[in-house]
Amino acid sequence: MSNTPDTVVRAYLAEHRAAFLQDLAEWLRIPSVSADPAHAPDVRRSAQWLADKLTETGFPVAEVWETGTQEAPGAPAVYAEWPCGDAAAPTVLVYGHHDVQPAAREDGWHTDPFEPTTVGNRLYARGAADDKGQVFFHALGVRAHLAATGRTAPAVNLKLLIEGEEESGSPNFPALLHAHRDRLACDVVIVSDTGMWSEDTPTVCTGMRGLAECQIDLYGPDQDIHSGSFGGAVPNPATEAARLAAALHDEDRRVTLPGFYDGIVELTDRERELIAELPFDEKRWLGAAHSHGTLGESGYSTLERIWARPTAEVNGIGGGYQGPGGKTIVPSSAQLKLSFRLVAGQDAERIQDTLRQWVADRLPAGIRHEITFTGSTRPCLTPLDHPALTSLARAMGRAFGQEIRFTREGGSGPAADLQDVLGAPVLFLGISVPSDGWHAPNEKVELDLLLKGAESAAHLWADLAATYAGGPAARA
Repeated sequence: MSNTPDTVVRAYLAEHRAAFLQDLAEWLRIPSVSADPAHAPDVRRSAQWLADKLTETGFPVAEVWETGTQEAPGAPAVYAEWPCGDAAAPTVLVYGHHDVQPAAREDGWHTDPFEPTTVGNRLYARGAADDKGQVFFHALGVRAHLAATGRTAPAVNLKLLIEGEEESGSPNFPALLHAHRDRLACDVVIVSDTGMWSEDTPTVCTGMRGLAECQIDLYGPDQDIHSGSFGGAVPNPATEAARLAAALHDEDRRVTLPGFYDGIVELTDRERELIAELPFDEKRWLGAAHSHGTLGESGYSTLERIWARPTAEVNGIGGGYQGPGGKTIVPSSAQLKLSFRLVAGQDAERIQDTLRQWVADRLPAGIRHEITFTGSTRPCLTPLDHPALTSLARAMGRAFGQEIRFTREGGSGPAADLQDVLGAPVLFLGISVPSDGWHAPNEKVELDLLLKGAESAAHLWADLAATYAGGPAARA
C-alpha cells in the first residue's frame, strides 16, 4: 500500500479543478466522430490536441500514431510515456479512446452536443463520459500524484495509448498493438472506458465478454414458387431458418452447440456472493431493458447471465414475403443473424468452426447455405485475487472512502486485444455511472466523480509500485 497523503492529493485537485475542466471543455468541442469521414480532420485535430496537452502535463514523449495503410488510412491514436527512472518499477499502460459517437441537436439534445454545458455538478457534452472525460482525468491524476509524493516522475513507468477508432469497432487496433508491441510492453493495463454500479456503490469491473457474430444465408428454390403446387414437397429456407433458431437452445436455455461450454472459467462461490450483494433492482432493470420479464440459462441470476455466462442470440430472422396481406409462396431464400457472447475459456474461432458443422448437420438436402462471420472479440478476465486488482481496489477505496465492490461487463471491447497481444492483466478504472447516457442524447458526466477518478489514479501509481516491488512473483 502507498503512503501518498490523501489531504495533499485532494488539495491539489481542488486547486486545479477549474483549469482541468476548462481544458476538458476545449477538447470536448472537437467533434471527433470517427464513424463519419467528414469528421476525419476533427479526429486528427483531437489526437494532436491530446498529444500537446500531455506534453504540457509533463510527459517527455507524446506522439500521434497513424493507423491503417496508405491505401486505407485509419484514425490516429495517441501514445505517451513517462519513465519512472527506477529499473525495478512496474510499467503501466492506460488505454482509452478520443473518438466519439455521432451527435446532433435534433437527436434530442437539450444543448449543442459539442458545446460543453455545466448544470450543477454535471457536464453535458458528447464524449464527456465516453471517453474523453475518463481519459483526461489521468492527466490531472498524475500531477496530483507528483505533488503528493514530491516526485519528479511517476512511481511507475507510465504509458498511455488513446485510440481514435473505438467507436467504429477498432478495425486497426490489433494491427497497431502488434506493430508497436515492444514500445507498449507493460506489466499492467488500465482501461478507463467503463463505469461503476452507481455513485453510492463504486465498483471495479474485472472482465468483459467476447463476441462472435455471423449471418447465415439459406437458399432453396431458384425463385419464389407457388406453395399450392410445390409446398410440402420441397425444402423451405424460411422454415429451416426458424428450425435453426429454435434448435439453438435447449429447454433450460442452454446453448446446444457441441462443446460450447467446454473449458469456460466458471464463477467461484465468492464471485457469486459478491454479485448477490450488489443492490440490484430487477424491476428497475427490466424497465431500462424495455422488457416485461427475465429469461435465460437455468440456475443463474440475471446479473450472472449478463456478466459471466456465454450466450447465443438471434439478432434477426427473415425471408419470403413481408408485404401487406398474404402471398402463398415457398421463398427462395432466408437469413438468420446470430451473435455469441463469450466468456473466459472460450475461443471465437473454435465457436465459428463448431457452428459451421452444427448448421451443416441440420440442413436437409436441397438447402444451400453460406455463413459469413462479421467480427469477433476475445473475452478477458482478471481473477479477484490478482495483486494488481487489489491495488486498484485499494486506491479507489481511498478516493471514495468506502469498500470497492466488483462487477463485470456484459458487452465486449478491445480490452481482450490488449490482454492477448501484450500478455498483461487488464484492470478497469472507470467512474462513469449508468445515468451518463453513453451514445445517447444529453450524455453527461458527474464532475465530482471525474475528480474521484483523478484521485484514484493519484494513489494507484504509488500503490502499484509498492505491490510490484516484490519482483517477478508480483507480476505473475
